[in-house]
Amino acid sequence: MRALLATFERELRAYFFSPLAYVILTFFLFSNGRDFNLIVSYLSDPRVGGTSAPLFQLFLGGTILFWPLMWFVPPLLTMRLIAEERRSGTIETLMTAPISETQVVVGKYLAALVFFVFLWLPTVLYVVIIGRSTEVDWGPIASGYLGIFLIGSLFLAVGVFCSSLTKNQIVAAVATVAILLTLFAAAFLEQLASGELWQSIFSYLSLLDHMDELSRGIVDSRRLVFYLSTTALFLFLASRALAAKKWR
Repeated sequence: MRALLATFERELRAYFFSPLAYVILTFFLFSNGRDFNLIVSYLSDPRVGGTSAPLFQLFLGGTILFWPLMWFVPPLLTMRLIAEERRSGTIETLMTAPISETQVVVGKYLAALVFFVFLWLPTVLYVVIIGRSTEVDWGPIASGYLGIFLIGSLFLAVGVFCSSLTKNQIVAAVATVAILLTLFAAAFLEQLASGELWQSIFSYLSLLDHMDELSRGIVDSRRLVFYLSTTALFLFLASRALAAKKWR
């Protein structure tokens, strides 16, 4: 446990002392602020028909504006985690220390997850500001943020896995984006699938359906199992990939 915590603290410090991390933070907050402003402007414009969906349902995954950040920010946060260690040769030193591959992977992953949560924390101010002038339903908002946490957890695990396969950070980021877009494509395959069985399978895998439910306050235990199991799977694959490189 000490080795895992040491890895976690080391990577977390690297995030907060890295100029790239603050570039990502600035870009993230600017993009989220722009999206929130667009949604508010749309809902308050009397010239359009509007929508019956609440403001924060739209902001927390209810529009396509939500997804580009989720596709590209996790790869940027994870691309260097193991790939840079392999490129610089420090991975050999790390692997000879009294620490297992699983501890290395989990420690680095948890640091990325904490920074991902840190990116989203300022957006809670939007809820507070709106809540001062009108009544908000905190249940769907909480489940919407839970959805962001679950999807971010999975996407970061995919990024750690891709980073464990290569020495090149760019290759790791591109591979992560490719896998994330493939996962996202299940939402469209549901519409194309023939047969009730395949439609139910793709519906279970559909990130759009997951986020739509959570943003409306529906927390399905099957969704929790999906995210916990797939996140654990990609972290396990990352540790195995790291172990395989160790003995070559």
